[in-house]
Amino acid sequence: MITAAKAPTTVYEDESLSAYGPARATIQGTPLAPDELRKTDAYWQASLYLCLGMLYLRNNPLLREPLTLEHIKPRLLGHWGSDAGQCFTYIHFNRLINKYDLNAIYISGPGHGAPAVLSQAYLEGTYSEMYPDMREDLVGMQRFFKQFSFPGGIGSHATPETPGSIHEGGELGYSISHAFGSVFDHPDLITLVMVGDGEAETGPLATSWHSNKFLNPITDGAVLPVLHLNGYKINNPTILARISHAELEALFVGYGYIPLTSWRAAIQRACIRRWPPPWNTVSWRFASSRKRPGRPVRLTAPAGR
Repeated sequence: MITAAKAPTTVYEDESLSAYGPARATIQGTPLAPDELRKTDAYWQASLYLCLGMLYLRNNPLLREPLTLEHIKPRLLGHWGSDAGQCFTYIHFNRLINKYDLNAIYISGPGHGAPAVLSQAYLEGTYSEMYPDMREDLVGMQRFFKQFSFPGGIGSHATPETPGSIHEGGELGYSISHAFGSVFDHPDLITLVMVGDGEAETGPLATSWHSNKFLNPITDGAVLPVLHLNGYKINNPTILARISHAELEALFVGYGYIPLTSWRAAIQRACIRRWPPPWNTVSWRFASSRKRPGRPVRLTAPAGR
């Protein structure tokens, strides 16, 4: 049972959305135990290394040799901007799945954000189980890194080759629609969907926020949308990351959501002591979904860049 969490408070307009500075949240509560925090942080750091390896490396996967140009992929395709926030959310949600034995799935919406979910599949052992040549050793990791967005390899979205993928992600903007579709007539299912702020500007995604109006709290499951505001789409700033926080909050209240917000500090080990607010926010969202399965809640989480 989740304890010591308070109801969301109003976030004022002068508290701008920023990926930098101390972490803050609209939900406050008791942080994780120190040992659990340390282990989860280590898992997150490993996830981020795998993401970077997929984006940049074709050889020397553990950097046991001095890095040279020959080790780097000649063409880089993949978006680091969503990877850190996606891994952060996936890992914490996975902790809740294990703790409460949940029937739950994660849908990755941000375009070219496949390293986030691929890193989790690799660390969990699922990827090596499905693709034995991508085993969890030096040779397997080198193959795993090189194949990403490389000729003869796999794409930079969560393509069908990704274990468990039901949604490829990207600019077409169908992640929310697929999330709600997955919980209809599945009352025990919780679907957490990560929405990129670039795809949030597409017509299909902007319309699909209204899908919550079709949920039946008795016969359907719950959707927990997470709007990941890293500030940019493929080549431009994003609108939702630039409007005031008061306007953003009012927008989603109008859609029928309970907007919960957390800011994260720039990605660095020093921010581990500032992590509890975002984790408490995700936990409160989960607790709320169990009480009101027909009324999903939402979190905005700017990423460090």
